[in-house]
Formats: sequence, C-alpha cells, structure tokens
Amino acid sequence: MLSNRSMPRSTVIPELPYADVVAATKWLCDAFGFTLRIGMGGHRAQLNVGDGAVVLTEHSSAPANRARVSVMVRVEDVDRHFERAQKFGVHILRAPTTYPYGERQYNAEDFSGHRWTFSQSVADVDSAEWGGVAGKL
Repeated sequence: MLSNRSMPRSTVIPELPYADVVAATKWLCDAFGFTLRIGMGGHRAQLNVGDGAVVLTEHSSAPANRARVSVMVRVEDVDRHFERAQKFGVHILRAPTTYPYGERQYNAEDFSGHRWTFSQSVADVDSAEWGGVAGKL
C-alpha cells in the first residue's frame, strides 16, 4: 500500500500558480489558516485545506501561464474565517451573505488575483425550493 507521502489523499487538488511560492505559502497560511504540508524548494508547495489540499506552483513569466483560478473552500464558521481574513488585510470581494440554497459565503481575492469562496452550510434546503435540480448525491 502506498503511504501518500508525496501527494495529498484528496481526489481533486487544485494547482494555483504564483510568482513567489514561498511568499504565497506564508500569506495563505496566515490569512486563511491553511497549513504547510510539504514545501519543495521555492517552486512548489502543498497546503492542507481542511481535509483537502491545494498545490502552489511557480509560474513562468509567459502570459499564457498566468491563469487566475477560483477555489471554493468549506469552513466551519464563515464569519470567524472572514474576520481572520480581514485582520490580515485580505481583499474582500463580498462580505458574508446567506443564500437561499442554504450556504453562507464570502468571496476574497488573494495578492495574485486568485478568487476564493469560503462557504458554510447553514440550512438543509431542498433544491426545488430555490429553483435547483437535484442530481445524484
């Protein structure tokens, strides 16, 4: 059996490009409460994000490699998380808002332009109540 020492056990692992992976690691851990799983020199890092993970990669200066991404992260208390992000000067795009589909969310942008949505489930709402279509869960 493999130990999974090199890769997180998550099924989906977003890769986010940053010009300075070391600085991005520190910023994301400080601002959003992530933790370093593995640092690989200055060119790659794996961060623990709850029971998931993200991988930070060094991007080249070529414009085609400067993709901006959007990542959604489930948190236990979105308001407390929002307060932490504000204390670290995170650029907030939308303050915590409760939506009809039962999620309370806020949106932020990091210093590299990546967008983050932090979400907390606050109600178990039937998707038909807000115009959704139920799929296979």
